[in-house]
Amino acid sequence: MPLPSVIGTEIEYGITVQNDRDFDPISSCVLLVNAYQENQDSQILWDYDQENPLMDARGFHVEGEKYTPNQQENIARNKTLRNGARFYVDHAHPEYSTPEVTNVLDLIAYERAGERTMEMARRAATALLPPGQTLLIYKNNSDRKGNSYGNHENYLIERKTPFKDVVEHFTPFLVSRQIYTGAGKIGSENRAMQCDYQISQRADFFETEVALDTMVKRPIINTRDEPHADRDKYRRLHVIIGDSNMSEVTTYLRVGVTSVILALIEDQAITKNMSIVEPVRAVKEVSHDIACKREFSMDRGGRLTAIQIQEDFLEMALAYFSSREVDPIIKDVLTRWEHTLSRLKEDPMQLDREIDWVIKHKLLRDYMSKRNTSWDHPQVQMLDLQYHDVRPDKGLYFLLERRDAVERIVDDADIEKAVYAPPTDTRAYFRGECIRRYPDSVFGVNWDSISFNVGDEPIKRILMNEPLKGTKAHVEELLNANPNVEDLVRSLTS
Repeated sequence: MPLPSVIGTEIEYGITVQNDRDFDPISSCVLLVNAYQENQDSQILWDYDQENPLMDARGFHVEGEKYTPNQQENIARNKTLRNGARFYVDHAHPEYSTPEVTNVLDLIAYERAGERTMEMARRAATALLPPGQTLLIYKNNSDRKGNSYGNHENYLIERKTPFKDVVEHFTPFLVSRQIYTGAGKIGSENRAMQCDYQISQRADFFETEVALDTMVKRPIINTRDEPHADRDKYRRLHVIIGDSNMSEVTTYLRVGVTSVILALIEDQAITKNMSIVEPVRAVKEVSHDIACKREFSMDRGGRLTAIQIQEDFLEMALAYFSSREVDPIIKDVLTRWEHTLSRLKEDPMQLDREIDWVIKHKLLRDYMSKRNTSWDHPQVQMLDLQYHDVRPDKGLYFLLERRDAVERIVDDADIEKAVYAPPTDTRAYFRGECIRRYPDSVFGVNWDSISFNVGDEPIKRILMNEPLKGTKAHVEELLNANPNVEDLVRSLTS
């Protein structure tokens, strides 16, 4: 049986400063992160000692230097939040990593909480800029200057699952899932064939099948082997081939269906050879085909469209769950997946309330029709970007949301709660509650550890190798019984 679900996302946002001729993205990111004041006086380090990004899932260690900032830079670039999330500077982008969650509904709530965190930080940072300058944040994946930044998904799977099975079965799924996960984009980049509009913002930037890198020669299957959990039991599958979505339904399908497919891979329930000939080329061709009619050569022989490939995966998933008790969320994911594929086959433009690339396509086509303009008109290009603006009063997606022109999955109350409160059913609860209760005593944090400053004693690091321990059910009574950190550490280490 597959492991219980533990998932999360890491989203890099686009950043710029309006009316700043000397715009420096890194210093702007540092300003943004530090402008967000949750625990104003806390000086919590991110524990880089617990990270090893150079370990490859194929069984070897890649040569290179691990980045470890000094203490001052560490504090300036990192915030671990009371909801268990991480808000930080990643190269030249602000990034928000959700806390670990156990289901896709919570994932959406915490990802959208990240949007609100970014907007609160943006407003606070703009107030610190010279008059006339405005800091802008976009939940997108390209600056249209040849640079792409990611939305990375993380899924906990069993380490005993052969990695070759992941590569074989997961590759064609990722290549073809773009038809309902893409955020949509005008034009092409990175020397890809020219097009007016395409499904995915990231597709043009993938250049190889399997590799460790995430910034150069990006792979369909990323091999980073950094589980942030018990290495003997778990693997964190780090998925970098996906767009940042505004639509809750698109995120729901992207993460929900992917979780289903990984469960099938773990349980060896993929019964067909789904491999695509030349998958790297197919990534771009799927994205450039907004009619979803193009056929691709299969290793097993014959040719299939991306929809037909997804239908084969759906058929195997329905067979797998037909003899099992199905979680209500998974049942709904399967139903929506089936419904989405059916409408994609009939006419993708039917999905103009649910799927990002279709919602945006309709928005832009309506504008072009009214103004008699073309895809290369500057105003149309600007609307493409404005769709992803995190400002509630300026972002075009939020305008559609207010008009009830897009379908919702989670309530605003759940999103607002997720801004400040951790999930209750993963170790993120312990992390977030410790930051809330003992902000001056938390010295350092990583996903699988938390370190406490206990007076004159050495720093005490508490390991959290089990993602489903440290939950509210496990530790609330312990936390309530130990109002000061010295007693808590003594209870945990005795």
